[in-house]
Formats: sequence, structure tokens, C-alpha cells
Amino acid sequence: MNLLKEFLLEDKCSYLDNKQQTTHYKVIDKCSSTVCQDLIERGYRRFGKMYFRPICADCNECQSIKIDVNNFTFSKSARRVLKKAKDISIVVQHPTMTKTHLQLFDKYHKHMNQKKGWDYSPTSPDHYFNSFVSGYENFGYEVLYFFQDKLIGVDLIDILQDGISSIYFYYDPDFAQYSLGRLSLYKQIEFAKRYDKKWIYLGYYVEGCPSLEYKKDYAPYVTLEGRPSEYEEFNWL
Repeated sequence: MNLLKEFLLEDKCSYLDNKQQTTHYKVIDKCSSTVCQDLIERGYRRFGKMYFRPICADCNECQSIKIDVNNFTFSKSARRVLKKAKDISIVVQHPTMTKTHLQLFDKYHKHMNQKKGWDYSPTSPDHYFNSFVSGYENFGYEVLYFFQDKLIGVDLIDILQDGISSIYFYYDPDFAQYSLGRLSLYKQIEFAKRYDKKWIYLGYYVEGCPSLEYKKDYAPYVTLEGRPSEYEEFNWL
């Protein structure tokens, strides 16, 4: 592992209106799967070579959660989503970047700008590469969803020793009838059950943030206690 840079950044809160956010960043080159596991278990997220977590002094609304795979059961609704996807094919590989990736990423964010008011600006190849391709080492993957030969969804994940860290998912809104967001998580859970992975690390749940509300539907889950450093023990409750 090569820690290239470590810093704090003050910015507008990504999740709650009228709040500021303090984020702790670590830029790590050639991060090992063991170090990645240690950081994810302690509430960090990974985008490219960047590992980060909020450390706001007066706010604890960002709660790191992970799905308890062994005790998760698929509801009738979940089984319907999986059954409906019988015509969708899946490819799992290390992350790549193509023109099709960039076009789909842009289409999804334009849609979310109109649907949920997300900030929108066109992404660049450099930004996409640094966020989703760089730094995958031997544990980062993309799960590609195809309808016939058309790419309709991209799920970025890390496959860790004890579970899957869900990084980012984007999809073609023209195929919303397949509930692709739900499908991607159900497929992660199916994979975890098949390969004896105990957890799906879902990142942060923030009560009152519409974009994160869906996470509470994937019970049972546990929550990380506090903000342990990578040198401290951690506890999920």
C-alpha cells in the first residue's frame, strides 16, 4: 500500500440541505484487499484510489450500514423482480470504460436531475476513469446488465473477504420496468449467498435523504458504531 495523500475537505453536505460536511480522504495507490477490507469495515467508501468518510463534528446522521446476508429472505416482490429479469444477461469483469459507459452514465444523471433534482454536469472520461476504473486492484469489479446486446446497467462493486461493498449503480431509465436498482442489489445478495459472503456493505443511510431512503428496505441490517480509525477495533450493532 502506498498512501499518496491524506486530507480533510469542508463542503456542502451531500445528503442534507443547509448543512456543511467535513470529509476525511485517503488517496491510496496499490491498495491491498486486506487494507480495503479494514477501511470499509470502519465506514470508509472507495471511489477509484480515493477512500473517504464523513467526520462532521456536530452531526452523526451518516450511518454506515450493511445487509445481513445469511438472514436476508427474498420477499414475493423481490422474487417477481428476479423472475422478470429472465431476459437480462449479466457479465462480471474488472472495471472498464467505453463510450457506451459514458453515454449511459450521462443519460442516467440527466434523468435523475429531472426526477429528483440531482445536480448535473457532463462527466469527462478522466473523471469517470478516476472514480470507477482506477484503483480496482484485484477486488474491484463491474457487473454489466444487458438487454439483448444493449448495455442497460452498470454496478460497481468490491468483492471483499467477508462481503461485497456496493459502490455505485447507474442504469438506462428507458428500462425502469425491470426495477434495475433493486435487481442489482438482489443479484449482489444472491452472489453473496452462493459464495458464503456474510455482508453487503451499503454505504451510508441518512434519515430524511430521499436518495438513500431505499436502503432501509433491505433488512436485516446492522449499523457501525462510531467512527473507528483503522487502528481501532470496530463494532457493528
